[in-house]
Amino acid sequence: MLTQRHLELKSLLTDSLREKQGSYLIEELMNRFPSVSDLVEVTEQELISISGVGPNKARQITAILKLARTLVIPDIEYPAIRKPEDAFHLLEPEHRYNTKEHFICLYLNTKNRVIHKETVSIGSLNASIVHPREVFKVGIKRSCASIICSHSHPSGDPTPSNEDLIITHRLIEAGEIIGIDVLDHLIIAGRKYVSLKEQGLMVRG
Repeated sequence: MLTQRHLELKSLLTDSLREKQGSYLIEELMNRFPSVSDLVEVTEQELISISGVGPNKARQITAILKLARTLVIPDIEYPAIRKPEDAFHLLEPEHRYNTKEHFICLYLNTKNRVIHKETVSIGSLNASIVHPREVFKVGIKRSCASIICSHSHPSGDPTPSNEDLIITHRLIEAGEIIGIDVLDHLIIAGRKYVSLKEQGLMVRG
């Protein structure tokens, strides 16, 4: 379901591009970029991949969205992360009622201020499949300096599994190559959490 801001953007694009309500282009934009942040930060290259959108149309759309961001859509102010507890308080509401494992990342700038929050994957009842490509493509697009990963344990036990450690080390290695630090990985179960950084589990034993 589209949010009010998404509906406002949809209306703005429809009018500015002189498209009909429900046109292929407008619906494709809404489907491919389901969040407001994704839509307003879409690139010309991403737009050109849509059938019927050439370079000129892509530039027109990005110009409209840039103006919309300036005039209509305020930036979300996220806090700086100083310790694992700060990250937990920001992430816990996202995980609180999950019945499946959700893998959510915080993307930080050089001052450890969160610039974006993204649900990267939703797994089964007991496993979350996470690929570094999906984690870091968001970070690259938003030019972040570091990330904090988290995922939920619907079982109510935040104890890290061996699979959790493998995923974490795999992400750390990928981040070292790309140049984006993985600062921590929080396992959240209800109102309890375990920080792999605090437990000394961010490096291989």
